[in-house]
Order: sequence, then structure tokens, then C-alpha cells
Amino acid sequence: MRFKKILFMAGVLAISTCRIQAQHEAAGMAATVMRIWKVSLVLQPGVPVKWAYDQGVVLEGFTGLWKRTGDQRYFRYIQQSMDFFVADNGDIRTYRLQDYNIDHIKNGRVLLTLYKATGNNKYRLAADHLREQLRGQPRTHDGGFWHKQRYPYQMWLDGLYMGEPFYAEYAALFHEDSAFRDITRQFVLMEIHARDSSTGLLYHAWDESREQRWSNKTTGQSPHFWGRAMGWYAMALVDALEYYPAGNPGRDSLIAILHRTAAAVKKYQDTETGCWFQVLDKAGSKGNYVEASASCMFVYALAKGMRLGYLPAAYREVTTKGYAGIRKQFVKKNKAGDITLSGTVSVAGLGGEPYRDGSYEYYLSEKVIDNDPKGVGAFLLAANEMEMMNKK
Repeated sequence: MRFKKILFMAGVLAISTCRIQAQHEAAGMAATVMRIWKVSLVLQPGVPVKWAYDQGVVLEGFTGLWKRTGDQRYFRYIQQSMDFFVADNGDIRTYRLQDYNIDHIKNGRVLLTLYKATGNNKYRLAADHLREQLRGQPRTHDGGFWHKQRYPYQMWLDGLYMGEPFYAEYAALFHEDSAFRDITRQFVLMEIHARDSSTGLLYHAWDESREQRWSNKTTGQSPHFWGRAMGWYAMALVDALEYYPAGNPGRDSLIAILHRTAAAVKKYQDTETGCWFQVLDKAGSKGNYVEASASCMFVYALAKGMRLGYLPAAYREVTTKGYAGIRKQFVKKNKAGDITLSGTVSVAGLGGEPYRDGSYEYYLSEKVIDNDPKGVGAFLLAANEMEMMNKK
């Protein structure tokens, strides 16, 4: 009996310690962000800022912090960052609807947060521009959104995260119930076209035309399972699901997809570090490495999936091990409490100029950097979810 009591107390202490660490590190990361990106997201010093999805990932991390703590500093930072771009008439600086770039939809969720919090109509008008883009977004023959106008007939996992959570939140807020059928279709088509039945993982992208050099001429699939692409996809599922009306038939479809995705994510968690690899199914292959942003995204998606009741509590072990691995592998603190998140690959894409062929060598060739906003935002999201999970 005494031994069991000791084990129980050790477990309570471990959970409490994890909760305190998550809370401290989220606040420290946020303080770092507000110091290095004071007004808006400057990715390259001297280069004018643009409307970019990277910022939306960071600001959603801040949204979670604000909602959890009530600290108005975080809300002011969110509003200041968006006000840099949004005019009083709702026009968005540097945004071009005609590009039909689904990446540019991402920040719309921040606009909706501001509209709901302030009632200021300029945020509604700006969000309306993004909703209008989705109405005209080019599609594959079976109805899937092209990733970009300049990437014709291509669906990327990244695009599900960029477009669908905003689409779902907008539809819920403004009572476009019929939109949920289209949102469901995007996830179903992505799984149909990109999922590998043997691993359960999804390839980074699918080319309906089979014209791209990276695409398999039979299946249209890209060659590899990129960690962050799967991370985008997993986050898209839990974020979109949050806004589905009860009883909507698409909700069950998305939950089933999430269960299959979560099972694959669990299968490819590295047993040694608790993190996930840049190329997910190539652990131990030359040059492969555990990557921060994907690891944070998986922890966030699984933890949120459990919190909202879409996933069983059995995934708690995966998230706890994953978050501990993130802290050990990637998080560095200075004496002032600022946080550096190392280990995030700066970018990975397909096609374009110079051409990205989707090979294993390509995914390992992109730079790995500190405090990349995609990694920073994903870390804030993961830390927020871990804090909420460990309060229970």
C-alpha cells in the first residue's frame, strides 16, 4: 500500500511539474515573440512584411494564451499585429485575392477572433474578402481546392490547415450551414488521394494532372511523408471539428479521419526522444532528424483532440512523452526567461523555381533554424493544450 501511495504521489508531482513548465515556457516564448517581432512578423530584416500564414500560426498561439490566462497583453499584441495590415474599410495590405493562394486564408481566424472580441466591422469585412476567395478558389475535378493558382490541380496537406479551420469558423459564425459539406469534402478527398494504406500516413501532396516531376505518374502522389505536412493536417482536423454543428454528418467523417491520423502519428513517434522525424517513416536513415514544428503540431492536435472528446484518453501518454521530448530536444531558456525553440525546418515545398522534387534528399536540404515562426506558433499551441490537459 505504501509503495502504491509513493507511486501515486510521484505521478501527481510529475503532472504538476509538467503543468508549471508548460505555463512558464508558453509565457516565456510569448515574451520572446513580443520582443523580436514588436509590430508585425519580420522574417527577413530589411524586407517589407507581407500578409503571411506564419504570423497566423503565432497569433493563434497567442489567442490560446489570452483565452487561458485573460492577460490583455496577449490580446493587444494580436490586435496590433493585425491592425498593421487591416484598413478601416477591411482592405488587407499586400493581400491579393486574384492569386488564389490558400495560404493567405490562414490569418482569417485571427480576424474572426478580433471581430468576436471587439465587434469592429473592419475585421468582418477583411474576413469577408477571404471567404470570397474560397468561393472562387480553383478546384480539382472532384472539388478539391487547388493549393495555389500557380500550382494547378494540386492539393497539399498544408492547404487543409490554411483554409478549412477558417472556413468552418466563418460558416459557424455566420450560419452558412451548407458550407460544412464542402469542408468535409476537402478532408475526405485529401485522404482518398494522399493516404498510404500500409503506414496510415499521408503523402505531402497530390497532383491530379500527373504533370509535376514530383508526382507519381500512376497515383499522382508526392514521394514522401513530410512531418510538418502531416502536422498541418492533424491540426486542421481538430481546429475545423471544433466548429461543426452537432449532428452534422460530416462531423463523424472527420472524427473517423482523425482517429486514423492519430493512430499513424502514434505509430511513428520516436521511442527514444518522444519526437517525430522530418521524414516521418525514415527513422535511422542517413541525415534524418527529429523536427520541432511537426512534434509540437502532433502534441497540440492529439491533446486538443482528447480535450474536445474526439480522441480517447489513451493518447495522453503520447502527448506527455512528446511534450517532454520537445522540451528536452528543442527548448532553451536564458536567465531572463526568454525562450529559444531550435530545430524547425524553415520551409519545404514542391515544384516552383528552383524546382523542389520532393525527394528524401530535398527534405533534408532545407535549413533548420531557431525561432522559426511556424515552430514558435506550434509550440505555443502545444504548451497551451498541455497546460489545459494537466489541470484536469
